Amino acid sequence: MMNIAEFTILGRVGKIKPFDGKTNVTICANYSFRNREGERDSAAHWNEVTIFADATRDYIAKYAKEGDLVIARGRIKQTSFTRNGSTVYGVDLLADEFSILAPKADRAATTPAEAEAPKARSKARAK
Repeated sequence: MMNIAEFTILGRVGKIKPFDGKTNVTICANYSFRNREGERDSAAHWNEVTIFADATRDYIAKYAKEGDLVIARGRIKQTSFTRNGSTVYGVDLLADEFSILAPKADRAATTPAEAEAPKARSKARAK
């Protein structure tokens, strides 16, 4: 039996933070619910995903912008470290797939390359 810990996030890009060997992308997903009065409401949840695969990092650097609607899929990894004598636990979201679904509504393409950005998913597995 195979055990799986995966995530899928559909939302808007907040920040793109390139580092040496990885890229972190903050994605805001809105969750709808009914409030106490029975009306529909929504709450924003911010998640930061980490991308290690060079092909996916290049795709993000070339085409992704703040406000774009994206979908990210990948693995969940639990982490822990010691800070000031206490153990701190966290969860890393390691994206294996990243796709731009739609550009930010008020962003007009400034170059032909941006206008022709691929809509297909950029899929690359980290080695």
